[in-house]
Amino acid sequence: MNVAFIGLGTMGYPMAGHLTTEENKVTVFNRTQTKAEAWAQSYSGDWASTPALAAQDKDIVFTCVGNDNDLREVYLGENGALSHASKGTIFVDHTTASTEVAQELASIAIEKGCYFLDAPVSGGQAGAENGVLTVMVGGDESILEKVRPIMDCYSKSIVLQGPVGNGQIAKMVNQILIAGVLSGLSEGIQFAQKAGLDIATLVETLKYGAAGSWQLENRGETMAKDQFDFGFAIEWMHKDLGLCLDQAEKMALNLPLATEVDKKYQSLIDEGFGRCDTSVLIKSLK
Repeated sequence: MNVAFIGLGTMGYPMAGHLTTEENKVTVFNRTQTKAEAWAQSYSGDWASTPALAAQDKDIVFTCVGNDNDLREVYLGENGALSHASKGTIFVDHTTASTEVAQELASIAIEKGCYFLDAPVSGGQAGAENGVLTVMVGGDESILEKVRPIMDCYSKSIVLQGPVGNGQIAKMVNQILIAGVLSGLSEGIQFAQKAGLDIATLVETLKYGAAGSWQLENRGETMAKDQFDFGFAIEWMHKDLGLCLDQAEKMALNLPLATEVDKKYQSLIDEGFGRCDTSVLIKSLK
């Protein structure tokens, strides 16, 4: 496959790296060109100076950028990826974004004879580096099956959620659930510390029961140790929860817990914790 990957952030850099096999030729683009050059040197791939050049003559173009505005820029801008894409090119977007931008890009891609899947991921930096991400896909099943063998290199689960936009809806549910789990975990860890329990022993005990979760197993002890310099930054979680709340408003739904957690993240960002892991939520209780 002749493949492009646009966006070499915390997630995109290792994901693009997993694509480099004997069967694939990979070209990358990143707004910070030195990062693209470094990637190309590390993985023996190519880099392009614009999204358009990266997407030119490619079978599949993967994107993983920050938000809706970034997506419109790399797809539809003056040197956007869709401007030079060949007919039949499959675009797979791993950005966590709105359903509206996914549907917009899919519609424009179809007009140009291309295909589009919205495919946000879960698993964080560790999942990207270890190639075990969960991918929630919206789009045509036959197109997904064409790209699934390539996506398998950085995924442990790839599941079609329905038409374009549904991948983003599934990711919103994922973020709402994480907000709830971290809210309860923050209170539980603080409660246990105040009572004098050994947190390592507690985590080992609870992780096999009904209260077990990835967050408990991977963040329980670090939260107790006041360690937050890793993982998924709250400035990105705040962005994601904003998407969730906007979508909920359109569906006339009230999400009181997600709303409260989002407010706490905003306060923590204002205090300078924006680059800390989402488990820093516990600081909002202290």
